[in-house]
Amino acid sequence: MNPYLKIFVVSVTLTVTCLLSSSGQQVPKRNPVQDSFGFNFKNKRQKTAKFPFDLFSNLIVVKVKIDNSDTLNFILDTGVSSIIITDPVIAEKMNLKYVRQVKISGAGEGDALTAGVSINHTVEMGDIKAFKQNLVVLDEDILRLSEYMGIPVHGIFGHDLFERFVITMDFGSKNLFFYEPAKFKFNSKMGEKYPIVVTQSKPYMDAIGMVQNDKDVPLRLVIDTGAGHALLLNTNTNSTEHSAVQLPDKVIRANLGRGLNGSINGHIGRVNKVTMGKYHFNDVLASFPDSISFSMKFQSTDDNRQGSVGGEFLRRFKVTMNYHLGYIAFKPLKNKFNESFEHDMSGIEVRAKGDGLKTYMITYVVPGSQAQMAGIMEGDEIIFLNNVNTKDLTINDIFKILSKKEGKEIEMFLRRNGQLKFAYFRLKRVI
Repeated sequence: MNPYLKIFVVSVTLTVTCLLSSSGQQVPKRNPVQDSFGFNFKNKRQKTAKFPFDLFSNLIVVKVKIDNSDTLNFILDTGVSSIIITDPVIAEKMNLKYVRQVKISGAGEGDALTAGVSINHTVEMGDIKAFKQNLVVLDEDILRLSEYMGIPVHGIFGHDLFERFVITMDFGSKNLFFYEPAKFKFNSKMGEKYPIVVTQSKPYMDAIGMVQNDKDVPLRLVIDTGAGHALLLNTNTNSTEHSAVQLPDKVIRANLGRGLNGSINGHIGRVNKVTMGKYHFNDVLASFPDSISFSMKFQSTDDNRQGSVGGEFLRRFKVTMNYHLGYIAFKPLKNKFNESFEHDMSGIEVRAKGDGLKTYMITYVVPGSQAQMAGIMEGDEIIFLNNVNTKDLTINDIFKILSKKEGKEIEMFLRRNGQLKFAYFRLKRVI
């Protein structure tokens, strides 16, 4: 397992099979824009709403209530068409009843998962509420999102919200703004507009390109708020030779993250230049998944897809998505736009464990890495990091420290088999 997992927490494309009711009747599709039971403002006269979010591993996390539940943490994911509860423990506490079982497929090298479908629920988020919602509940917490993000994560949802409202994601203030589409008016202060096409519940854009071997390569990318990476590029598309994505000359082999069907393996490399209209970025980190874990899963529906753009790219902007009029708008954030794209420089993978998710365990050490040469071992618990007690740090803080700047000194006090160990090394860029 590679520490790059920290920003590839989830890249989910959901395909549900066997969606039949217990009586064998086909379940009718609904239109959340036209049907009253879709997402709507609580006040019928309300035209806008503001809602705060947290950002963990480049993923948007919002507070949600389902029926009379406690407050739950859900990832806002443009790529997911269902409301998915990833934590079966919370589903058991809610005493959910299931009308049928389904199999779901997504990225990863494993087999399809089984899940239960529970119907007729109320979902509430701030001033927004939806009735008669179906929930897809995973039989197993395969994604283990809480460990990667350091907070309890209970589920994923998103498409129905983006389909219903115009939504602005302000990564500077960490606020979401919801607008009634019929009353929304775009202005130039919201940034530059680019066309999008929503197909099979996923938004695609063609405005991003890359320079490869001194040639401009256009890209058709899914806008994926449920993935932490900057770019995920598929080298196995049916593109012409001129526009085919190729691996960079220098790459490292890595476990890129987890999808609904297990690990996503591949390579990590840098794209020399990425362009989007008048904006451009140099030395952008990109992941290149193996076909067995990613591209082969979606050939029937995503023939022209060349990858996705995720949170590490999106967080540099204030982003407005308008499915109704078919565009996305980007306004650069001055304090984030020019940040470099960096990979972990330590060689360790860290996960949050324990009841409070405040015990930080090293679950993998890259052979030959700075951490391994410093004597750090899998199973070590980090107690102090650069003279700060890890009880006062989030897992996000730890990730940032370990990928901040080449040459930065790192001091760790570790607990190993009940004994304290000390380790010292300097961060080193590996890609």
